[in-house]
Amino acid sequence: MRAAKTRVRRPLKGKVALVAGATRGAGRGIACMLGEAGATVYCSGRSTRGHPPREGPYAGRPETIEETAEMVTARGGIGIPSRTDHLVIEEVRKLVARIRREQGRLDILVNDISEGVMHDWKPFWKVDLEKGFRALKQGVESHIVTSHCAAPLMIEKKGGLIVEITDGDFLGYHSTLFYDLVKTNVNRLAFAMANELKRHGVSAIAVTPGFMRTEAILDRMGVTEANWRKGVRKNKHFAMSETPFFVGRAVAALAADPKVMEKSGGVFASWTLSDEYGFTDVDGARPHWGKYAKGRFDDMIRSKVAFDWTLTRKAVKAPKA
Repeated sequence: MRAAKTRVRRPLKGKVALVAGATRGAGRGIACMLGEAGATVYCSGRSTRGHPPREGPYAGRPETIEETAEMVTARGGIGIPSRTDHLVIEEVRKLVARIRREQGRLDILVNDISEGVMHDWKPFWKVDLEKGFRALKQGVESHIVTSHCAAPLMIEKKGGLIVEITDGDFLGYHSTLFYDLVKTNVNRLAFAMANELKRHGVSAIAVTPGFMRTEAILDRMGVTEANWRKGVRKNKHFAMSETPFFVGRAVAALAADPKVMEKSGGVFASWTLSDEYGFTDVDGARPHWGKYAKGRFDDMIRSKVAFDWTLTRKAVKAPKA
């Protein structure tokens, strides 16, 4: 007698998503989990096979959009790689035109292109201005360009979700000027778009992951996903880390929520969305950075300290004048 097959729930089957910045980290995790939920996912970015990044903090890293697309497909979705520079308006327009031609719709847009610089954790009058303005251009302007080009396709269908990936669900200072400006602007962008898109049935939401075990962070800690707990010896906060798939499931849960418009304009965290929707990380854990940080990083909310997610992953004091 044959065992009955377990039916896999795919609430996003038939939906089309674009993840801008899907090469690695949160972008890859989100693309994969949208695929797990059944979506067709266009995975865009600049790192392709044979053409790794040559500069910036990801220089020489092996992750590619083709690899991400294959991971999406392996999880039950349809992954489609698209080499796109999201600061080049014509390239983004061509990508959206391709989605229109091939799918006729766009239901989910995720903006996860990072600022791509190693920030100076110094007082604002001591930071590298050229690098700071580059961070704003890459981490904010690229998001505006992509949303500007993609929103009309969503508006035509009178529905959709735009997700801005940010850092932190608080209003405190992010320790240094340009990093703070990038993340604060991303949150504000979601709020602004939500106001203008409401009458068209399109929602816009900012979502933050917690302490993520990205490819780069695992390498920096000298561990792999299989033995990541050894990294706790180097950084005790690593014990409450999450995979990039956790925020991916958060975005997938939002995209599948018929009442998502009620959240439009807000800023949410992977852990609070896990509380609400009941999803777990891919290892079955439910890391909750919010509960962990309470009492440990309370000063962060009062703008005295911030948590540097991208570099040291340690609590750092705000620079003194």
